[in-house]
Amino acid sequence: MDFWQALLLGVVEGVTEFLPVSSTGHLTIVEKLLGLSVDDPGVTAFTAVIQVGAIIGSIVYFRSDIVRLAAAWFRGLVDRGARAERDYKMAWLVIAGSIPIGVVGLLARDLITGPLRSLWFVVAGLVVWSFVMIAAERIGRQDRGEESLTLKDSLVVGLFQCIALVPGVSRSGATISAGLFRGLDRVSATRLSFFLAIPALTAAGVFEAVGSADDIATSVGWGPTVVATVVSLVVALAAIAWLLRLVAKFPITVFVAYRLALAVVVAILLLTGVVDAR
Repeated sequence: MDFWQALLLGVVEGVTEFLPVSSTGHLTIVEKLLGLSVDDPGVTAFTAVIQVGAIIGSIVYFRSDIVRLAAAWFRGLVDRGARAERDYKMAWLVIAGSIPIGVVGLLARDLITGPLRSLWFVVAGLVVWSFVMIAAERIGRQDRGEESLTLKDSLVVGLFQCIALVPGVSRSGATISAGLFRGLDRVSATRLSFFLAIPALTAAGVFEAVGSADDIATSVGWGPTVVATVVSLVVALAAIAWLLRLVAKFPITVFVAYRLALAVVVAILLLTGVVDAR
């Protein structure tokens, strides 16, 4: 992989990771347009590893929240009185909500890195989940804040996160929609989406970096991978701040038109043979 390609893919990852437009779908599309083989184990691992850059960006952005939750969790492990703290409970909610995708991700790894990498799945995911996002905005009461989160909320959102393993669905689109269906307001649903992304995507990236290190070295190169990861970190910081301001004022359905337009463009490229599905 050339360094300019790595730079471009890092920007794509950083911009799209936390927006409800599917970062994996965008990376798959751009990788195909660049002539890269999305079936190549090295490219697949590269896609997972550079997500860690965006996740580090979210850790930096939410560092005060994360330190507070972690401190409360550790206090609660040794001090029964500290277990009554809201932050201690919130930390456990994040842990519980992260379990479903960890289990499903491991069990369905071959499916995720194989058949689901088809651009037709990206098209289908973009279209189908757009209507789910519309339903979430219309049905969700949006009258609950972060302080009202329950274990059921966390598990439901965590299960929805598993659906985002299908490219085109969007992890943030799935989790924010789940939060809205549960009655959370958009900002609370979005913050929970960020918190659940940290353990899930960090684990996936580290797993691929360790398990597919040789594949990355031979087909992509660690130099371009590091560049793309750093770029995604910097760009993600700006994207997170922008998204939180956006959802405070506008519904997530503002992204639906873009999602549907992208699906149409990709479908046309596939039908005309400009790009192959795999």
